[in-house]
Amino acid sequence: MYGKELILDMHNVKNTKLFTRRNIKKFMIELCNLIDMKREDLHFWDELYTPKKDRFTEEHLIGTSAIQFITTSNITIHTLDVMKRVYLNIFTCKDFDPEVARDFCRKYFNGTVINYVVVDRI
Repeated sequence: MYGKELILDMHNVKNTKLFTRRNIKKFMIELCNLIDMKREDLHFWDELYTPKKDRFTEEHLIGTSAIQFITTSNITIHTLDVMKRVYLNIFTCKDFDPEVARDFCRKYFNGTVINYVVVDRI
């Protein structure tokens, strides 16, 4: 096996105030510490810093996206404010416990896990 990918879809997030750069950075730090991943660069893409001409015209698409590079690959998150959703991918060639990551995400964002898939990458 080369690695593992966790794909997680969460709906009904109770507190969308967590969908900020500050809170997503905190989330990435805590998640990486929990699953023992070494953090590298963190990059954001969101409504606040998107040029006006490039902004989505559909309100339900507004949210914050981030990619946390880790030494063994990356963690990507997309939040949707109006829809109260989180979409998360963890891809790494270093082993980790996907159930621990899933439970942490559910607790951190206080939402309902709708989809949870673990893919062994070969």
